[in-house]
Amino acid sequence: MEWINHNHLYYFWVVAREGSVTAAARELRLAQPTISAQLKSLEDALGEELFERTGRRLALSEVGRMVFRHADEMFRISKDLLETLRSEAGSASVLRLNVGAVMVLHKLLVYRLLRPVMDLDRPVRLSCHEGKYSDLLAKLSVFELDVVFADSPIGDQAKVRAFSHLLGESPVAVFGTAALARRYRKGFPASLTGAPLLLPGETAASRHALDHWFEMMDIHPRVVGEFEDSALMKVFGQAGDGLFVMPTVVADEVCHQYHVRIVGEIPAVHERVYAISVERRVKNPAVRAIAESARTELFDEK
Repeated sequence: MEWINHNHLYYFWVVAREGSVTAAARELRLAQPTISAQLKSLEDALGEELFERTGRRLALSEVGRMVFRHADEMFRISKDLLETLRSEAGSASVLRLNVGAVMVLHKLLVYRLLRPVMDLDRPVRLSCHEGKYSDLLAKLSVFELDVVFADSPIGDQAKVRAFSHLLGESPVAVFGTAALARRYRKGFPASLTGAPLLLPGETAASRHALDHWFEMMDIHPRVVGEFEDSALMKVFGQAGDGLFVMPTVVADEVCHQYHVRIVGEIPAVHERVYAISVERRVKNPAVRAIAESARTELFDEK
């Protein structure tokens, strides 16, 4: 098997980052001819030119840009590994929890889910990631994440072997600024016909339930915005650009934080939250604490 000389690759990475051999020499505290020779050796090994000279500076070639991206990722991972090892050695008792949350989940709800880990007897270092369901599942499959919070269970079509644990569910309510609430509260829910509405994107499980409910009730709101990011949707709602829907379990926090009012509740539509893990039975003590608190306190499932 052929191997790339990592010393040569590192020198290349520093030169590309600094923009010149001279600057890289100062950074590495090496002679310029030494670095130039290492770069030449790397180019010979790869059979490609990595730089194009533009005036006094070196510009990456197309191949050079590709090599730099890979090198940048490699050295970032190496740095993370060293920091992790040093951190583990210095604080072996710290419990690490890497959490992923799909973007459509409401941030206040995610906060309420995670808050119990801060009260564990063992100190916890929490790392939160947000993204698309498929991207988070991919990270879960290679153990970059301990758990993923999602609004729907993992489907049969998913290529990741994982298990869905229902944490709870909550009916939803319609929220709006004081002016919008006064206008559309009377005659709710029929008053929603023609009302400006901010909705979660079509990937959200609650969106399908809402669309079905509108159809069953013969209600035709005026959709003015669709959002994959629940936080952005609430910012538009706070500005008075439309009504928006949130689970009632966080209604008090929503009203206080975004200065809005409840227009009316929709008991027929529920928002569910799942913990997705690679374990059939969750063993991580922090995740167990989250699940227990969600089922016994947050969602009041006795």
